[in-house]
Amino acid sequence: MTTRMPAWLAIAGAVLVGVLTAAQARVNGQLGARLDDGLTAAIVSFATGLVILLVLSAALPAGRRGVRALAHGVRARTIPWWMLAGGLAGALTVATQGLTVAFIGVSLFTVGLVAGQTVNGLVLDRIGYSPAGVVAVTMGRVAGAGLALAAVGIALVGDTLGSVPWWMLLLPFLTGVGIAWQQATNGRLRQRVGTPLTATLVNFVGGSIALGIAAGIHIAIEGAPASFPTDAWLYLGGPIGVTYIFLSAALVQYTGVLLLGLGAVVGQLLTSVLIDAVWPAAEAPGLGQSAAMVAVALASVFVATARRRRRPSS
Repeated sequence: MTTRMPAWLAIAGAVLVGVLTAAQARVNGQLGARLDDGLTAAIVSFATGLVILLVLSAALPAGRRGVRALAHGVRARTIPWWMLAGGLAGALTVATQGLTVAFIGVSLFTVGLVAGQTVNGLVLDRIGYSPAGVVAVTMGRVAGAGLALAAVGIALVGDTLGSVPWWMLLLPFLTGVGIAWQQATNGRLRQRVGTPLTATLVNFVGGSIALGIAAGIHIAIEGAPASFPTDAWLYLGGPIGVTYIFLSAALVQYTGVLLLGLGAVVGQLLTSVLIDAVWPAAEAPGLGQSAAMVAVALASVFVATARRRRRPSS
């Protein structure tokens, strides 16, 4: 039987997921800029996270039980192949961070994620893809999603479209679509294996393989980076990713895909505005524009989560 979690706690966890996502974006983006190689930065991030997860999975009883349940499920074909593919979305996320964030800033990267997560979150909840089952597409949820997309529109006011290459705007959107699917898929895998730790491990194994192949091809063509920076904080992307993917897999059964995404949006935007204010990127939106995005995104979560009052029956 699933233990219920207070709604406020689940939403707070979703906001924390967004805070960590924005922080990871800046770390990986800066590592990509210092290496002048976003793909190598991505594989470094995933590899460090994978090492942490392998150690935890071997050391913790829950990790060992989860790995046994995973192996049994794969052999018995009760865990289909597509439940093992969430790492592809994670690989796309860190690769996009490494390729774009140092140029467009965390805020603009985040609003692209907002659009992708919102659209796909509505679709996945409507078809019942997440562990929460079919989540009704109420007027409040649709209005909340619309406000989240309005926050994206605010980000594009001005000369952003003319100054940023189109693919730097498209990749964050596709990443958001993938993250919504990844959160739901990880939640379902977590139900099968009994622990978010193993679901997170599966993501990092798959993502490391995909990124390793891509980075190997890239290095064979372009060559490896001449040297790696010595600043320790540039290598925190992996541990941060482990934390927020774990939280997402644990929370989605209580929130559904859309609400988890909207809570994460608030955390992402608040943190991205702070990061870009302290450490602006070349094409990051201005502070006033970013503050407006946050206000609209906050309104989207309030509208999507507000309960309608029932009229008393006569």
